[in-house]
Amino acid sequence: MFKYSRDGVSVLTILDTRRVKKSGLFPIKVQVVFRRKQKYYSTGKELSKEDWDRLLKAKSRLLTEIRSDIESSFSNVKQHINELIQKGEFNIETLSIRLGRQMKDMNLHSAFSLKMKELKDNEQASTYLSYQSALKSLESFGGTYIPLERITVDWLKRCERFWLSKGKSYSSISIYFRALKCILNRAIQDGILKESSFPFGKNKYEIPEGCGRKLALTLADIKKVMSYQDGTKDIEEFRDLWVFSYLCNGINFMDLLFLQYSNIVDGEICFVRSKTSRTAKHSREIHAIITPEMWNIIHKWGNPRINPQTYIFKYADGTENAFERVRLVRRIVTKCNRRLKKIAQDTGISQLTTYTARHSFATVLKRAGAKTSYISESLGHSNLAVTENYLAYFEKEERIRNAQLLTDFNI
Repeated sequence: MFKYSRDGVSVLTILDTRRVKKSGLFPIKVQVVFRRKQKYYSTGKELSKEDWDRLLKAKSRLLTEIRSDIESSFSNVKQHINELIQKGEFNIETLSIRLGRQMKDMNLHSAFSLKMKELKDNEQASTYLSYQSALKSLESFGGTYIPLERITVDWLKRCERFWLSKGKSYSSISIYFRALKCILNRAIQDGILKESSFPFGKNKYEIPEGCGRKLALTLADIKKVMSYQDGTKDIEEFRDLWVFSYLCNGINFMDLLFLQYSNIVDGEICFVRSKTSRTAKHSREIHAIITPEMWNIIHKWGNPRINPQTYIFKYADGTENAFERVRLVRRIVTKCNRRLKKIAQDTGISQLTTYTARHSFATVLKRAGAKTSYISESLGHSNLAVTENYLAYFEKEERIRNAQLLTDFNI
């Protein structure tokens, strides 16, 4: 009766004669076909075969009302299909969720699984793994079956206390709850969860901010790292990777390991952070001057330049998919952190990891008098608040020194 098709999706109203109802009539459904997969959505109406055949031209009040209701159901399905296609998110499962036909089965695990499938299809490997970690942590508190309606302000507070008792940091808790917040927002948009049930926000549960930790090294400590030697190539290689990261605006290893010679422009390394390349409306290109130390590291450990697409370092070969790239980075970071731990032990540095390089870059510049806006731009941050969080411990050090001045009678 009613038909519609767009971008490989076909929609049709049908009389489902596969099963007769107790009334002796057949249910009328909206059939959606996509990539050879069919799904039927009930209109709540039923007719005999005879009435169905004459429904389109029928003029009786009863049949015209039924026809109008069927058209309304058809238009509703069509609207959701168009919205999903417009956003590039269409699949049968997503449509079913949006139509609310699976509300009775919707729980936290299935909602996360749906989102993770989208992330996997879009090759957003890091975000996928972040959501996977968040779901695992949420289920460690609430069990494997958590109805969305169960997630209240009190539930979130108890979950936070549970995680803290297990040694989770506020930074981790913030990451987990931001993922959950996105899931619940999506459920509201799809009509699965009432807006009044949303537990996040002002006067509700507010996601804690990660506190600034003392991750930055002093210049004296950085000198110890750069001059450290134990006679092994293994330690030397990963020490140099850390130094390169520090000097290259605190570049993280996901970006460092996949730098190409095309990223070298007029004596600078120019790149866009992979972390923000998808989300930022205007991706900010970062420029890092290549110092003599960085050139030495490239010459010592880098690949010979064959063409602009040659990777600067030897770890990637260009055949990796999104998930293989993440696994590669994690493997190299783990190996590097093991060597850095030995360097820290031998030099008396309290904490030294690949992540320390980024904080050290920011803090050393701040101690030298650089403006926060310049540091923010060099790190590729979207706003100053993120940079200020990096510099939080530095600000505390300043307060301690200033407080001591109040009783320093030798001035």
